[in-house]
Amino acid sequence: MEQKKYYIATAITYTSGKPHVGNTYEIVLADAIARYKRLMGYDVYFQTGTDEHGEKIEIKAQENKQLPQKFVDDVALEVRRIWDVMNTSYDKFVRTTNPTHEEIVAKIFEKLYHQGDIYKGRYEGLYCTPCESFFTESQLVDGKCPDCGRAVTSASEEAYFLKLSKYSAWLEEYIETHPDFIQPVSRKNEIMNNFIKPGLQDLCISRTSFKWGIPVTFDPDHVVYVWIDALSNYITFLGYDINGHHSENFQKYWPADLHLIGKDILRFHTIYWPIMLHALNLDMPKRIFGHPWILMGNDKMSKSKGNIMYADDLVKLFGVDAIRYYMLHEIPYSSDGTITYELIIERVNADLANVLGNLVNRTISMMHKYFDGVVGKPGLLEPIDEELQTFVLGVPSKVNELMEELRVADATSEIFHIFRRCNKYIDETMPWTLASDPEKQERLMTVLYQLLESIRHGAVLLQAVLPDTAKEIFKQLNTENRYIDSLEDFNGFDSGIKLSQPEPLFVRIDKNKKLQEIEEYYKNLNRNH
Repeated sequence: MEQKKYYIATAITYTSGKPHVGNTYEIVLADAIARYKRLMGYDVYFQTGTDEHGEKIEIKAQENKQLPQKFVDDVALEVRRIWDVMNTSYDKFVRTTNPTHEEIVAKIFEKLYHQGDIYKGRYEGLYCTPCESFFTESQLVDGKCPDCGRAVTSASEEAYFLKLSKYSAWLEEYIETHPDFIQPVSRKNEIMNNFIKPGLQDLCISRTSFKWGIPVTFDPDHVVYVWIDALSNYITFLGYDINGHHSENFQKYWPADLHLIGKDILRFHTIYWPIMLHALNLDMPKRIFGHPWILMGNDKMSKSKGNIMYADDLVKLFGVDAIRYYMLHEIPYSSDGTITYELIIERVNADLANVLGNLVNRTISMMHKYFDGVVGKPGLLEPIDEELQTFVLGVPSKVNELMEELRVADATSEIFHIFRRCNKYIDETMPWTLASDPEKQERLMTVLYQLLESIRHGAVLLQAVLPDTAKEIFKQLNTENRYIDSLEDFNGFDSGIKLSQPEPLFVRIDKNKKLQEIEEYYKNLNRNH
């Protein structure tokens, strides 16, 4: 049977500097979805990477007394290092300075021009350099850029334009007839009501005021402006060919199943990108999901505000799975989440140390104490055991439903319900009391078996969210039985397996001590910079 395929792509990270934790959330969210799909038997292709052209980068490189290529090489390396620190399982890391990509983008531009979808005109408008975006007077907020709140400047230059207006009616109908195309629904409504229904303006897609970009082949004073260059990455690296001789990978994986992007770049992915694809006669991606932001306290993170956390610092302070858990569990499906050191400490203590760590440690310790760590056969089940089994066996389908809807935070909660239910079961069955009665040894083994098997079920699902922790649980359970189809029944341990020694998965954090340690950490960091 041929494996079902799944192509997931994040937005590519702009190489103007090191990505902060808000940028990193996207790759971790995508990773959990990709890992889950692999667990479910899909042939997954997971693409991420860096967006490396533009005026902002040309300026940054000059400020750093570097050539633009050297500047983006360094930043791309740093982005990739952080994605690796977060233990993300991408299949391909792409860079838009790749010569093949540049060549295909130039051909796409040419094709659209020759078929009448691009024309030459003049741009008069208001320009925000940090966002590399043009705005009309009416789009400004308090006279400032609606995206970043900074000052805009008047700009006028010769430019090529993409005829968005030509495809406006088609796009509106497409979105209306494909209800899953833009998610969540609130984002779809925003795009329809604020941008499409009022009427689309043609889009400026070339610039002459800077040089760091892909030259327009037939008019080399112009460079291809960010959107045609950056958005095309989703097809160029798959092996899209302008003449239809697409690569095997392109034929296999396109259209993408999911574009996972920040809500701030939604209009580019739900207006410009579909129109480009339609003009190239290609299928639309199946779903575009605009995820929320992580706020620092109540503020959007930005370098200019100086309120930034970086994922690699957080990993040094708390460990990778603690940060993955925080990101995946604490950021809601469609509204912004918040991050503070106090909240991370609270989550680690309440969920990771208390609920999960404590459960695994107690259970394995009891097995060693009462049975030398050797798993025996369970005896007859009592109603309380059956109730636990029914509960645990019901979780995978709930998790699956939630993951299908991209409700990763809710799916993570469902997995943790298994561990919470196990802790309750320990209180209900009181294994220590059974242990003191020589006639209750079979009952004791039955209870501990239910716990071990429930933990194993939870760990199988946990592989998508906390891969290192899941691996550590399997190691302590001394089992290789970690596949999704092993969750259909409740006999995952063979009699005679000897469990490994218990090791704490997560240790409770002393809040005041930790906050002091964090302060020291940043003092040292600033000293060394």
